[in-house]
Amino acid sequence: MTSVKLDPRTVPVTQVDTHLPAVSQEALRADALRTRFATPVAWHPELVAEKKFMDRTPVAAAVLLPIVMRSEPTVLLTLRTSHLSTHSGQIAFPGGKVDATDADAVSAALREAQEEIGLNSAFIEVLGKLPIYTTGSMFHVTPVVALVSPGFILQPNPFEVADVFEVPLWFLMNPANHRHHVVHWQGVEREWLSMPYQDGATERFIWGATAGMLRNFYRFLQA
Repeated sequence: MTSVKLDPRTVPVTQVDTHLPAVSQEALRADALRTRFATPVAWHPELVAEKKFMDRTPVAAAVLLPIVMRSEPTVLLTLRTSHLSTHSGQIAFPGGKVDATDADAVSAALREAQEEIGLNSAFIEVLGKLPIYTTGSMFHVTPVVALVSPGFILQPNPFEVADVFEVPLWFLMNPANHRHHVVHWQGVEREWLSMPYQDGATERFIWGATAGMLRNFYRFLQA
């Protein structure tokens, strides 16, 4: 939603999902996550497409949803630099366009994670994929969920990445931290989720597509 010049932090919160259950701590362990992908059950993503705000040909993309298997699992996220042409200054997963040389979305996500933040695939165990999420900027994004072993050394690409940080997985999988926003902007009513996380003195304002894909991951684990 970068073409819409709007500060998402200023948009009123219409609902917080305190009525929904959090994913249990046991379900967030590595063995439980492996089992969940190996033996999936019927479920439906809650969020599949944002209202379009760019008129262009759809672009296939892939992101890595990297779960770092610390004693308390975390999700590795990036802050995009402010000069990028799309989704600048936003919190995102490592990822980008699927290139013609990529075998599939998984290959693209792994390549992008290496190029963007220097995350070596030797530390990555791919679990599976979530349904495609279409952004308002017309990216058709395949989220690739993976476990990441600790011990990696990151080398962020300074052109694309302003910061790399981790947020506890339990926080993101607790709907009490999921906030709904609605705003009428440029003649269209737009809605999104946010999951603001206080990281010391820094607020990590997770919203839009990243929050939407995390919400679908929550639905997947709760199904």
